This record gives sequence, C-alpha cells and structure tokens, in this order.
Amino acid sequence: MLTCIALDDEPLALRIISTFTAKHPAIQLAATFSNPHEAKLYLANNSVDLIFLDIDMLEINGIDFAKNLKSRPLLIFTTAHKEYAIDGFELDSVDYLLKPFDFVRFERAIDKAMTRSATQSHRPFLIVSVEYQRIKIYLDEIECLESMQDYIKIHLIHGKTILTLSTMKAMLERLPKNQFIRIHRSFVIAVKHIITFSQRKVQLPNFTLKVGDGYYNEVIQCLRDSSMQ
Repeated sequence: MLTCIALDDEPLALRIISTFTAKHPAIQLAATFSNPHEAKLYLANNSVDLIFLDIDMLEINGIDFAKNLKSRPLLIFTTAHKEYAIDGFELDSVDYLLKPFDFVRFERAIDKAMTRSATQSHRPFLIVSVEYQRIKIYLDEIECLESMQDYIKIHLIHGKTILTLSTMKAMLERLPKNQFIRIHRSFVIAVKHIITFSQRKVQLPNFTLKVGDGYYNEVIQCLRDSSMQ
C-alpha cells in the first residue's frame, strides 16, 4: 500500500482525490492540503510514498513546490493545464492527470506508481533527519560517513553531503555490518566502494583515508570475507 497526500487549492479537486483513493485498495490517503506551507510542514515530519500535486496554485506553482523538496516522493501531477506536462515529466513524475479525470484514468496512474515503487523498493535505504525534514538515502549511494562531534556527515558517491544529528555508534547500528566498516574513530566506509587498500590507507572514489591502528585487523578480515563472496 502506498501512503500519499494531496495538495490542491481547489476543494472540489481534493474531494475527488479523497473519493478515488478511498475506492482504491492500494492507496492510503494520509492527509489533504490546500495550503502548501502546511503540506511542507507535514512532509518535514512524516514520510509518504506519493504526492498528488496541483500545479497552478495561487501561493506557489506545484512544479516549484516539488523542486524545493529535499526528499521527493513519487509525484502525480493533477492540473487543468496541458502546458505544464513537460515540466512535470522533467521531474520524473509518475503521471500527469489532466483535470477533469475519471476513476479509470486515476487507476492507471496508481498502477504506474505501484510499478515504480516496486522497482525502487529493492534498494535498501536509510531515513535521516536534516533540520526539520526527513531525508531518504539509498545505501548504495553512501561512500563514507564522517563523525563531526554531535553530527555525522554522510558523503554520497556523487559528491553531495548530508549532515545529520547522530553519533557514529547509532549510525552503525542502523547499517548492514557486511556492507559498512569502521576504519577510524572518525570514519565508516562502504565496503563496495573500496578501490584499493595499501600502506594502511583505503582508496575510495573521492577519498583516501587512513586506517586507524585499532581497526586494521578488522578491515583486513572484512576484505578477505568480501573477496570470498
């Protein structure tokens, strides 16, 4: 089941989505919003799989609303304007429902969302808090984690960094032991991204990190175990 919200400044449009989602067994409508600020606040504190999003709203354009989301769920745009279709698909939206749409067309959009969700669901991920938002991070995109006092800086393979309030111990408890290893008091690395290991240094795509004396034997054993898989 996909958990979703709807954002539209037209009450009738929200009622239609509420009616259609109630009839569909694969969708759970958690909330509806006519105010984009309230929707953004909700998303900062709750995780959803899908957003039904109007585009031409008085306070904000739905395209801009989606672009400003740090963690972007699946998107189904609902609008009366054909000219926004290209913008919607550039955001990798699941579908573009042109108002007025019927339940049959709605079901087709949900089928697409279910397929997309199933395709993505095999990728393990981590949810972390960043300021007032919750961010989804796929584990295969993490290159290493760096301890910075009360915070953890998560370095992603494509160069982006995410800072979250946590300890390294707490983060390690949430990560698969066979995929991540601590090499230093300040660093945990993703085993899959190790390029070379020599002279007590680990070469990653974007970092060269020294292995601490207390972690050397564990790193050696981890690499041996990985090579045998």
